Amino acid sequence: MSGQPDFRIAVLPGDGIGAEVTAEAEKALRAVGQRYGHQFVLEHGLVGGAAMDAAGEPLPAATLALCNSADAVLLGAVGDPKYDDPKASARPEQALLGLRKELGLFANLRPVWVYRALAEASPLRPELVEGTDLIVVRELTGGIYFGRPRKEGEEQALDTMVYTRAEVERIAHVGFRIARERRRKVTSVDKANVLACSRLWRPAVEAVAEDYPDVELEHLLVDAATMHLIKRPRDFDVILTGNMFGDILSDETSVLAGSMGMLPSASLADGRFGLYEPIHGSAPDIAGQDIANPLASILSVAMLLRHSLELEAEARAVEEAVAAVLEAGHRTPDIAEAGRPVVTTRQMGDLVIEALASG
Repeated sequence: MSGQPDFRIAVLPGDGIGAEVTAEAEKALRAVGQRYGHQFVLEHGLVGGAAMDAAGEPLPAATLALCNSADAVLLGAVGDPKYDDPKASARPEQALLGLRKELGLFANLRPVWVYRALAEASPLRPELVEGTDLIVVRELTGGIYFGRPRKEGEEQALDTMVYTRAEVERIAHVGFRIARERRRKVTSVDKANVLACSRLWRPAVEAVAEDYPDVELEHLLVDAATMHLIKRPRDFDVILTGNMFGDILSDETSVLAGSMGMLPSASLADGRFGLYEPIHGSAPDIAGQDIANPLASILSVAMLLRHSLELEAEARAVEEAVAAVLEAGHRTPDIAEAGRPVVTTRQMGDLVIEALASG
């Protein structure tokens, strides 16, 4: 190893099970460093409810500065029941929107693949989900979550959905580039029969598609997409969609994998910088019990290695270690069949590290 750190990673454990699963992800990152000769400097910051407890705000300036000085960010989970009042001026979840805005994280990637060993864990029939391998590419900084004006009220409320052509084209390029590395098919999901924003979205995506003649493009209305994801998930490769639809569809896909505890995500800015996190929440009902599934957080490390650090072999090694552990029959409670032995959060992390070391 060199005398200087190869990579600087900002680690934001957050709330609930966030700290537990992030600890296992950090162990995996260190194991990668030992196997491949990289040095990772992991610097911790406060976010969400933990930050509100300590600093009175969900995204302190020090945390934002830490993220801006890092090569990538590893996030646990955000959310604390004691701050659940939706009318409160400050809430833990505001940290997520703040991070996306301040760090320029406009592209959210949520891959979904069904491990052969986990086909039975899905509530759907195994023959429906086996072989599923798709990725949701979600626009993250536009749409209804960021639109103005916004108004809350007892009798009437207002939210505004806004998209510019430039925003649509930017995320479309991400989706088509990813499709080129996969099975060369993009499914663009909108609501063009009702929404003006979708009637902007569809031709903007078609214009970008002209730059990728080797990639197939199809359009689906979001209501049809929700049904097809359950009935024929293997038909999807890259799902390209806006902020709200992407939020909903990517959570639906967790059913295919059997548990949200299996699904990682990346939120990317222009260039290589990104924030990586499991898609699950803080799950305060199981926090501190050492039963949370850390695999989504560990797989988020694989995405960090691939997209921000350009370490493809290392990313594949993490993914192969997870697959090996699952093939060996190890399960946390969320993916275990009734009556089957289970392992703890820390034990699952240790098993992945063992598989990494022997790979």
